[in-house]
Formats: sequence, structure tokens, C-alpha cells
Amino acid sequence: MTHFGIELRKERELRGVSIGDIAQVTKVSSRYLTSLEEEHFETLPGGVLNKGIVRNYAQALGLDENLWTERFMAAYRESGQMKDDDLQWVEFAENVSRSRARKPQHSSFRLRWAGVFMLLTVLAVSGWFVWNYVNSKVDATSPASQTTKPVAAQFSQTASNGS
Repeated sequence: MTHFGIELRKERELRGVSIGDIAQVTKVSSRYLTSLEEEHFETLPGGVLNKGIVRNYAQALGLDENLWTERFMAAYRESGQMKDDDLQWVEFAENVSRSRARKPQHSSFRLRWAGVFMLLTVLAVSGWFVWNYVNSKVDATSPASQTTKPVAAQFSQTASNGS
């Protein structure tokens, strides 16, 4: 038989945290937290609330929530204290989680890279427009372009006067 409650208490004491501190952080009654550590599972509220209490307790201590929830469920089953309602609820929840369709990881990976590609494309096009705009302004204000206009105008005047 596992010693879920003893190990949970050791983890709490190792971190120097009191039951009251955990109760304050998790908003779970210290009565339920003590019952959890003493493995008096029959006094817990039941259903998904039990797993929620364990998850919040583990989170408050900085422990792996999933690992401790699984350990709790194993200890709860082994204790023989599991109520029929809890047993049916656990079986239902496990069946639901198994029947859910899992999305393949590669589709989100592709979507992420498509987004990166689109962002880079938008940045490149924007950069090209900005570069063209700045170059047109620089060409319009550069001294070389100002001197060529009067020379061209003088050339056209000379050509028209000479003909």
C-alpha cells in the first residue's frame, strides 16, 4: 500500500509550509487537507472535488499536479474507502478522456510556421515599400537632382532659341 498522505505531509513539512497556509492559498478547508494527509478519504467531499483538492494542494507546494493526482487516485482505490458514486464518476471521467480525439502535434507545428512565414512576408513587403518611399524622398531632395533640372531647362531653352 502506498503512503500517499505521509509523503504529502513530508513534502509540505520539507518546504516549511503549514496546513493553514495551504488552506489560505487554496481556499480549501484545513479539515479536508488534514484528512488528505491522514488518508481519511471518506471525509473528503467526493467526486471531482477530491482531485481538485489534491491538485490545488500540489500546486501550492510546487509539486507535479498530475503525478500527485494519480498517486492520490491509486491510494484512494487501494484504501477501499472509495464511494460508489466516486467510483462511477472516476470511470466516467476516464472513459471521456480516452474517447476524446487527440489532435496531432504536427498540425499545430505547421500552423505556427505558416504564421511565422506570413509575418516575415508582411515585414519584407512593408520594408520594400518604406525603402522605395525613402529613396524617392532622398532623390527629390538631393543636390544632384536639383542641379540637373536647371541644366536640362537651360538646354531646352538653348535648343528652342537656336532653332
